[in-house]
Amino acid sequence: MAISVPPGDSRRRIQPLDALASPRFTQVATFARLPHDRSLADVDAAFLGIPFDDAATYRSGARFGPSAIREQSRLLRPYNMSVDIYPFEVFNVVDYGDVNVVPGSFEATAEAVEQELDTLLAARVLPLVAGGDHSVALPMLRSLTKAHGRPVHLVHFDSHFDFWDSYWGQRYTHGTWLRRAWEEKLLGHVLQVGIRGPQFTKDDFQYAKENKFHVLPMRKLEHNPATLVARALDRIPTAEPLYLSWDIDVVDPAFAMGTGTPEVGGLTSREALHCLDTLVGHNLVGAEVVEVAPLYDGPGAITALLAANLLYEALSVMAKNRERGIPAFGS
Repeated sequence: MAISVPPGDSRRRIQPLDALASPRFTQVATFARLPHDRSLADVDAAFLGIPFDDAATYRSGARFGPSAIREQSRLLRPYNMSVDIYPFEVFNVVDYGDVNVVPGSFEATAEAVEQELDTLLAARVLPLVAGGDHSVALPMLRSLTKAHGRPVHLVHFDSHFDFWDSYWGQRYTHGTWLRRAWEEKLLGHVLQVGIRGPQFTKDDFQYAKENKFHVLPMRKLEHNPATLVARALDRIPTAEPLYLSWDIDVVDPAFAMGTGTPEVGGLTSREALHCLDTLVGHNLVGAEVVEVAPLYDGPGAITALLAANLLYEALSVMAKNRERGIPAFGS
């Protein structure tokens, strides 16, 4: 992997492999063809896989999401024209590998995730996470709240609310993490985007109302979704820490069929990327894309390809913010 030290610069310079020298289909797959590195020396951001799906309530398979995203990320390039940034020039980024999850145990896996994230955040490294099912968001938020010394604001793209109290008597699933995070006082303002589809009962909407979550259901996003998301984000102070939790099923299954609980009528892949660009100027302190299940993906692995691009877009937003002088970990 390309790691070098420019003359007069004490920090090493970390770059993806150059596709003009090493064809994209060669070498071991890492995110964006970045070096696999766990030292964190001179690192600003790190890709972390969490291959856990034992908290899923329907189709399993998201445990294979991180590896599929890595494979499809071979197509990423150095310059992001949508936000006018070279993210790998602004940041030193590495692929930090995967959390050693514990199959069958959410509690043990959550502890392992929190420990890994504590290590990254203590080194002031921005996390770029690939799930796994959505339950992994809870330990992520636990660690982020500790690192920033206060609850973090949340922008949550999903077709589902994820604040049910339990499934089959189980309090920790991919559909309950948001309620647990709220109960644990890990969250400030909550913005939910893209909610749609059949519900168990009309009362499912009550929890959001009672706790003053700002919900943009899909029926309100039929025209200019990025503009509506940008307006909703105005409620969140730009200097305060904001975390992005992106469930791939917020995107219509025509563009992202490789997921465990698909819902028709979602965002297009283009709309998804435009929505992410609205985060420029907000203090994005981490991002995750979850619920990519490649076993259900179509020809060309389009879901994993989209997920790789969403993570790249989130990284580009963070880099653009750094370029603008927004310090993710404070001054």
